[in-house]
Amino acid sequence: MPKYIIERDIPGAGKLSAGDLQGISQKSCSVLRNLGPEIQWVESYVTDDKVYCVYIAPNEAIIRKHAEQGGFPANKISEIKRMIDPTTAEA
Repeated sequence: MPKYIIERDIPGAGKLSAGDLQGISQKSCSVLRNLGPEIQWVESYVTDDKVYCVYIAPNEAIIRKHAEQGGFPANKISEIKRMIDPTTAEA
């Protein structure tokens, strides 16, 4: 199944409290449960003004549906084609 990176513009994201992040995570998980097992949230990275989320999903449309139902922006959705890391350099 395809894996995607979602870029969310959220001004001040890096200053959100632990409680704020917990609430956002709970809302996201609630929407995911309603959408069914075909979409999975893997992890997210919070920067100053953006949140980058990694999802496994059959298509971009269901990711947009999750964003709409959750009230989250999904400013850019990119399908991950390959992954590399330091072990990629090894023979």
